[in-house]
Amino acid sequence: MPHIKINGARLYYERHGAGPETILFAHGLLMSGRMFDNQVDALKNRYQCITFDYRGQGRSEVTADGYDMDTLTADAAALIRSFECAPCHFLGLSMGGFVGMRLAIRSPELIKSLMLLETTADPEPKENIGRYRRMNFVARWISLSLVATPVMKIMFGRKFLEDSSRALLRADLRRRILSNHRVGISRAVTGVITRQGVYEHLDRITTPTLIVVGDQDVATGPDTAVRLHARIRGSMLRIIPGAGHSSSIEEPEAVNAAIDEFLNSLC
Repeated sequence: MPHIKINGARLYYERHGAGPETILFAHGLLMSGRMFDNQVDALKNRYQCITFDYRGQGRSEVTADGYDMDTLTADAAALIRSFECAPCHFLGLSMGGFVGMRLAIRSPELIKSLMLLETTADPEPKENIGRYRRMNFVARWISLSLVATPVMKIMFGRKFLEDSSRALLRADLRRRILSNHRVGISRAVTGVITRQGVYEHLDRITTPTLIVVGDQDVATGPDTAVRLHARIRGSMLRIIPGAGHSSSIEEPEAVNAAIDEFLNSLC
């Protein structure tokens, strides 16, 4: 399995395809680079596609620290430099989007375009923090399995959760979430819910930007995406019917179409 040492952390990554330009995929909390399997399959004939797992998640090392958004952004910047793929297209979902916006603000020379899926530039809403801390405590000290059901309801939309034809996929996704290291996930969750906002800095983003959101997303819904769209000059907004907080998995064809439209507009 390929790993790379970045800022003291051993990170898992995969490269697929080839092309003159690179897309770097940054996953959401509790997930891994595998949440972009459908996008990589669709794009690898035209682009080099690189996925990676953040520290403490997926198949990457559980480090003692470094789960704050500033360190994760530094990790992503170091990955881009290590792979010598700058400027690259950066696609980030949820937590990956937190990192993508910070990169575009702080290191615009590394980013050719920015694709933001199910994300926000704001801090975690205060009304969520207590509940997420309680869930995090249970997951860390008792069992991840005890919070799997409420987590699935946050991560996926109603259509996906009720579709009997995708029962096996749901079971597989649940297994992937439960396979995370409890300590790593606990630290990653803390990094997400204690993050600072960057909304006031979004007007510094001049990189071409696509914003995608599912209309059933209960974590960072369409209103949040519209707010991002209004703040990032020239951005493109696409709302995906029937998708929740993991649109890349739930409605891959619609997401791929939005990505194709956006990337083609850059030519």
